[in-house]
Amino acid sequence: MDKYGLIGHPLGHSMSPLIHEKLFALSGITDYSYELIDIAPEELSAKNELLRELKGFNITIPHKTAIIPMTDKLGESALRYNSVNCVSNDNGIMTGYNTDCDGFLRSAELLPLGGNVLLLGCGGVGRMIAIEAALHGAELTIAVIPQDIKTAQLVMAEILSKCEDASVRICLVSEIEGQFDLMINATPVGMFPKTNACAVSDEVIESCLSFFDVIYNPSETLLMKKARALGRTAVGGAAMLVYQAVKAHELWYGGKFGLEDISDIIIDVENEVNRMNSAASSN
Repeated sequence: MDKYGLIGHPLGHSMSPLIHEKLFALSGITDYSYELIDIAPEELSAKNELLRELKGFNITIPHKTAIIPMTDKLGESALRYNSVNCVSNDNGIMTGYNTDCDGFLRSAELLPLGGNVLLLGCGGVGRMIAIEAALHGAELTIAVIPQDIKTAQLVMAEILSKCEDASVRICLVSEIEGQFDLMINATPVGMFPKTNACAVSDEVIESCLSFFDVIYNPSETLLMKKARALGRTAVGGAAMLVYQAVKAHELWYGGKFGLEDISDIIIDVENEVNRMNSAASSN
C-alpha cells in the first residue's frame, strides 16, 4: 500500500483528505492511505525516516522552507520560490515542488493576469502571486497596509531581480487609485469567522473588472459577493486549493483528470466549507 500525507503544525481541520480521496478515486487507486501528520518544527529533522516511507506528501505551515534540506532535489518551481509544499518519492529520490503556483495559475487561467493587476497583500502566497503576475507581463500594483511596506519593497526587489523590465509599484490600501483588469486578494481579510470584513472600499471594487480571492473559507467572501453583484467574474480560493492537489497527483503517479471532474471537486469543497461554517454557527 502506498502511503501519502500532509505534514504541518498545528493541523486543525483540513480539506486535504477530502480532496485527495476524490482524486485517488478518480484515478482508480484504492490501495493507499492519506494521513494528517502533525510535526512540531523542532521535531521535523528527526522525522526523516518516517517521511521517506511515504510515496508522496504535502507540506503546509511551518515546514515549507524547513523541508528543503531533507529533499534530494528541487523542481524549478521550488527553486524559484525557495518553498516546497509537495514532495514526490520516486524510488527513494525525494523531489520537492511548489504546486501552489500551479494551483493559482490553473484556477486563474481565464483571468487577465497579464493586464493591469491590483494585488492586495504580498506575504506568503501573495509573494508567489506577485512574481507570477510580473512574469506574465502584468502592470502590477501591490497594495499593503503601512506595516507591510518593507515586505512589499523586498518582493518588488525580488521581482525586478528575476524580470528587470517588470512594471511594479507599491501603494497603501487606503490610497489605491485607477482602473484595474484584475484584483487579487492575498490577505486574510474576510476569512471565516470574520466574514463581514472586506479589504477595500466599494469604490475600489467598482474600479476592477475581475477578481481572485485566495480565501476558500468562506466559499464566497464579501469581496466576491460585492464583485458578483456588479456582474464581475470572481474566482475563490477553493479552485486554487484543488488544483494544487491535482498537480501533486500528476507528480506522484502521473494522474490525469478531466476539467468536469475537477470542477465537481471544487464544488464539493465549497459545500463542505459551507456545511462546517453552518455547524459552527449553530453551536
